[in-house]
Amino acid sequence: MSVLSGKKILLGISGGIAAYKTATLVRLFIKAGAHVQVIMTPASKDFITPLTLSTLSKNPVYSSFYDQDEDNEKWNSHVELGLWADMMVIAPATANTLSKMANGACDNLLIATYLSAKCPVYFAPAMDLDMYIHPSTLESFHKLKLFGNTMIPAESGELASGLSGEGRMSEPEHIVAFLEADLESKLPLKGKKILITAGPTYEAIDPVRFIGNHSSGKMGFDIAQSAANLGASVVLVSGPSHLKMENNLVKVIRVVSAQEMYEVCHQYFDDVDVAIAAAAVADYKPKNVSLQKIKKEADDFTIELEKTKDILASLGEIKKNQFLIGFALETENEIENAKLKIQKKNLDLIVLNSLQDEGAGFGKPTNKITFIDKNFKVEPMELKSKEAVADDILNKVIAHFL
Repeated sequence: MSVLSGKKILLGISGGIAAYKTATLVRLFIKAGAHVQVIMTPASKDFITPLTLSTLSKNPVYSSFYDQDEDNEKWNSHVELGLWADMMVIAPATANTLSKMANGACDNLLIATYLSAKCPVYFAPAMDLDMYIHPSTLESFHKLKLFGNTMIPAESGELASGLSGEGRMSEPEHIVAFLEADLESKLPLKGKKILITAGPTYEAIDPVRFIGNHSSGKMGFDIAQSAANLGASVVLVSGPSHLKMENNLVKVIRVVSAQEMYEVCHQYFDDVDVAIAAAAVADYKPKNVSLQKIKKEADDFTIELEKTKDILASLGEIKKNQFLIGFALETENEIENAKLKIQKKNLDLIVLNSLQDEGAGFGKPTNKITFIDKNFKVEPMELKSKEAVADDILNKVIAHFL
């Protein structure tokens, strides 16, 4: 999965011959899983039609401050466009547009949006050789870099004038690769390895029946996705769950029982920087498992149980420099019980859930948690989506490594 997946990209197109390549660029962004909104300068429409880009981006294309029709005039807010984007890419960036960006000459929607943008801005110059090396253009490059903008260097090759040299806009494939590499290099968990457990475990009674719980695994899967989005390499050990993970930074290992989860966790723990135990592991399992389906004969039926291995405590016993995070689902004396678990299992942080809180618990899209660290600092959080809770948990991991 590309690091551009889910990103909101604002593509600004100015009036140069290289504008014809933006059809391919938009297609590549969409293929990478990004959401694309296009803004064109009036001159750029001489080189490629808004209809082409609208069709490829699946969004309207903007080129003026308002759209006029027979009934009314609709304002196109440059402020809203600038706030919408996760990143702005100006390609091709002609000498004229670069000069306007550098000097604040705001005479079209593209420049107004650029000046309003709060997101990272990338620009891909495209012009003839002599224009590219002209002192005024070099000054524009210098100013824009001082503003914090990132230049996607032009390439050498045959130019529209027939000359050959530097100034050719970077090819669409190279622009995408440049953006991916730049984003990945800035990800706060790049190079970190994280072990995450998720879902329930099923402890067999016989070939048909088991002891389990209602955990869907969503919290653990959301944490894994968030960690991967932040650049981490993730091993996700999941008990039985219908959820799927499509991210090449996440290695999913499916298990059924607590014993299987224990073995996999110990296989990977020594090699990770962080372990997050979000699984709802069964505390007990049948002492004897029937090889055949148990028939319903007696009025009473007793199953003798024995404790499963405590995965989290076992990891706490052998941890070295790993940042170890556990979960606690409590129904009473929540804070006190969570603090005891921190001490007993040698945790760095615990994520407390209370079934007394509306919107928290198994099978819900939301969660309400309280963070408690090893120094017993208590930090209650608001009710949030599980995706947002996952981000909060990973922010604690990021803070640990700062």
